[in-house]
Amino acid sequence: MGGDHTIDIPILRALKKKYGPVGLVHVDAHADVNETMFGEKFAHGTPFRVAVEEGLLDGKRCVQIGLRATGYAADDFDWPRRQGFRVVQAEECWHKSLTPLMAEVREQVKGGPVYLSFDIDGLDPSYAPGTGTPEIGGLTTPQALEIIRGCRGLDLVGGDLVEVAPPYDTTGNTALTGANLLFEMLCVLPGVVYRN
Repeated sequence: MGGDHTIDIPILRALKKKYGPVGLVHVDAHADVNETMFGEKFAHGTPFRVAVEEGLLDGKRCVQIGLRATGYAADDFDWPRRQGFRVVQAEECWHKSLTPLMAEVREQVKGGPVYLSFDIDGLDPSYAPGTGTPEIGGLTTPQALEIIRGCRGLDLVGGDLVEVAPPYDTTGNTALTGANLLFEMLCVLPGVVYRN
């Protein structure tokens, strides 16, 4: 928990040593697949490209949910699709429950270990303004719960919640939302008893 998406590369490298390439459920406003960012190969906008290039992810078992905004590069949404990722743009999520989507996601990523990565900016800034890269038109907190709870039953081997920025979180709502989403993530890990 905490930090930005650069934390995923060492985590995914360690998971590959144990499990081989893993599947991914990635919630974010941005695809984080830039070749470089600010001239650097390792930055918060590049981890999933690096992960694909290093063979850390099984592209056919990767889903990105909530992508929107202008992106950092022209092919931000197309590059992951070419790697086999399913890209679910935020517009596809507006005004509806994501429970049916998560049934499809479970079908796509099942059959092996899966990593769950949640960037708080996947949520609309009305729910989580305390982040460095807010983008309007994002997911709601009920949709976030549907995504996380929809991962129940998968072979989750890890997860993260990143990009909460305390200096921008003047009310503390973003930290509260992030903490609750982390709790929900712990509840869907294999072997954890969850009751609704």
